[in-house]
Amino acid sequence: VIGKGMTPPQKTLFPPEKIFMDWRQKRRPGAGLYNLGSTCYLNVILQCLTYTPPLANYLLSRQHSRFCDQQGFCMMCIMEDHVRKVLYSSATAIRPRAVIRDLKCKQFQVLQLVFFPSMKGEQLTSFLVIGEFKPDIPGDAYEFLRCTLNAMHRACLSGSSDLDNSSQETSIIHEIFGGFLRSRVTCLCCKTVFDFFKVFLDVLLKIKGASSLTTALDDFVKPKEVDGKKYFKCSKCKKKVAACKVVTIHHAPRVLTVCLGRADHRSSRKLSQVVEYPECLDLRPYTSEPAGEPILYSLYAVVVHTGHTCLGGHFFCYTKASNGQWYKMNDVSVDSCAIHTVLGQQAYLLFYAR
Repeated sequence: VIGKGMTPPQKTLFPPEKIFMDWRQKRRPGAGLYNLGSTCYLNVILQCLTYTPPLANYLLSRQHSRFCDQQGFCMMCIMEDHVRKVLYSSATAIRPRAVIRDLKCKQFQVLQLVFFPSMKGEQLTSFLVIGEFKPDIPGDAYEFLRCTLNAMHRACLSGSSDLDNSSQETSIIHEIFGGFLRSRVTCLCCKTVFDFFKVFLDVLLKIKGASSLTTALDDFVKPKEVDGKKYFKCSKCKKKVAACKVVTIHHAPRVLTVCLGRADHRSSRKLSQVVEYPECLDLRPYTSEPAGEPILYSLYAVVVHTGHTCLGGHFFCYTKASNGQWYKMNDVSVDSCAIHTVLGQQAYLLFYAR
């Protein structure tokens, strides 16, 4: 087996033993968020991150801002202030003006309308060019999540120069959300096995024809032939050959974020079917070592998109507060609800914690 992409870090930026997966303080749910234009996609991500226990524990400790020397825009400092304001506010709703004001900085760029499939139909991407964040233009919650986590990760690297890639992947963001995927490619000519490893902060699943999260995950790890226009160049055969590829989760993250891709790549329409998802998920069957002990996750947040097309509609979310109660968060409104309500949604994003 020839492997590539798993180099040990030369330096650890954040010690993983200092991550607390359970809430360090229990409190009532925090404030709702006003919609300041077309910002529902922004609100749901801010709420889901606010109720991510290990991240909230870290942000509330102000460990980053106490030592931050970054000039101007810093996404970690922005999130510290926001989470503290939401969880400690006595108001029923707050205006995330500070977040929106700071996100207008050129350093925070987003893809608008990410629901559009690419021309190749391989993954969700936008027909629009990358541009500055604008609160009056509808956006996509998944892309905003990715941009936010990447911006927070870059803020963690500020002041750390000449770090190798593996060391960069030991930031608090990667320690919480990061995992490794293994792509095992077998040359069908010489039978040589090649392993390629790649860091991920979320998993994007195809759901066309899938009735549940587990069936979508089964399809994700199912062996697939690489042929036709996508021939694999075998370093042993010295030529492009047909191959078999299997993608598995090689290192499971502390927080698993799943996007249920609802764009039909062929028709550009939204896939509106219900995809069942459990409150407790065992990730072990989808890993590189599927016969080991269970790797159990508990659901703590769900993002829902309503609307018949991917071009408009509305986002709201469900989050589990530190008191163990579920709440529906729809911009300014925060209402308690039962778990069976949470599990019956047309989910777009799922957040699970180990």
